[in-house]
Parts: sequence; C-alpha cells; structure tokens
Amino acid sequence: MTNINSTKFLGLIIDSTLSWKNHITEITPKLNKACYVIRTLIFLKSPELQRMVYFSYFHSIMSYGITFWGNSHHRVNIFKIQKRIIRIITNSNRYKTCRPLFKQLRILSLPSQYVFSILIFVVTNKKLFPLNSQVHNIHTRYNDNLHLLSTRLTLVQKGVAYSGCKIYNHLPSQIKKILNNIALFKTTLKKFLLQYIFYSVDEYCQQNCNDDDYQ
Repeated sequence: MTNINSTKFLGLIIDSTLSWKNHITEITPKLNKACYVIRTLIFLKSPELQRMVYFSYFHSIMSYGITFWGNSHHRVNIFKIQKRIIRIITNSNRYKTCRPLFKQLRILSLPSQYVFSILIFVVTNKKLFPLNSQVHNIHTRYNDNLHLLSTRLTLVQKGVAYSGCKIYNHLPSQIKKILNNIALFKTTLKKFLLQYIFYSVDEYCQQNCNDDDYQ
C-alpha cells in the first residue's frame, strides 16, 4: 500500500527518495507466495516444471520494472528470496552456494537480470546516451564509451541514466560490436551473464574476462 510519500505508477511504487523500499515491500509477499507454490511442486520431482513455474510466476514479478529499482539497497531482500527458490528447485540445502545452481538452471541472478535489463534499455534508446566523442574533442581509448556525468550524488548514481552508462562502459568490447543486431546482442549478453553469475553491479564492473569468449 502506498503512503503519503509515495505514488503508484505503471505498477511501480515510487517513493519520494527513490529508495524503492515501498515497491520492494509490496512485491515481497507475492514472491514469497510464488516460492511456496514451487515448494509444493517438489513432490513431482520435475525441476523443468518448477523452472516453468519460476519464469511464469516468480520471474515475471521480480523482473517487472527492475531497470528502475534493481540498483536499490533494498533489492537484497528480493535476492534472498530468489536464492531460496533456486535451492528449492534444485533440492539443495540452505547452505549451498547458489552460483553453480543458477548456471545449472540457466537462470540469471537478480543482479545479472538488472544488468541485462538496463543494458537492453540503453541499447534500444541509444540516442538518449551520448558518447564521449560527442561531448569533447579529446581523443582517448574511451571515445566509444557512453559519457558518464561527474556527480557524487547517490540519488543520481543509482538512477537509470548514470547506472546504464556505467554498466554499458564495462561491457566486453566484442559484445559492444553487435549492438545493431538486437537479437544476437540479447543472446550473447545472456550467455555472458550466465557464465559469470554476478552477485552485485560492483562485481560485474570489476570482472576481468576474455573478450574472445563472446565473438
């Protein structure tokens, strides 16, 4: 339920500080319910069926609007539920690390899903994001990167524009080369994210990978 400091727009609850706490609080019970439903299917011993339920029920709720709220500090609550549901599907104990389980099921972790969603937003709205070469005449190896505004404001850094540029600039160069083929871009990007299974945006930005793996 929204309060005096928040409003609902297109199914997203936006609060005055853009912390997305109210939105995440709103969807948490729905995701817990999806977790319960999948748990009840365990007797069928069909991970594939549970995976189908995951995408049709849990994933559809979790990923809606993630481009906007996926960098919120409160996202950790949703990520915990996602890891719980991944362990249920794979019949793993609560102490089992989920990284290999995400790979096994070919499901993106919440941070990776956020990276995927925001990159698709940036690529399909390229005209909104100027390159460094369009902003200044200094020739550097970063000319083809998106121009990142200089700011210390956390609210700005958490926003779609700033985060989108930052995340795009850390893409392997071979993936950047296929931007004009959106279908191939999506497929290659998902392959990359499934290979690494990131647990945070910082982890994604710090990754050191071989670009040749994504040619």
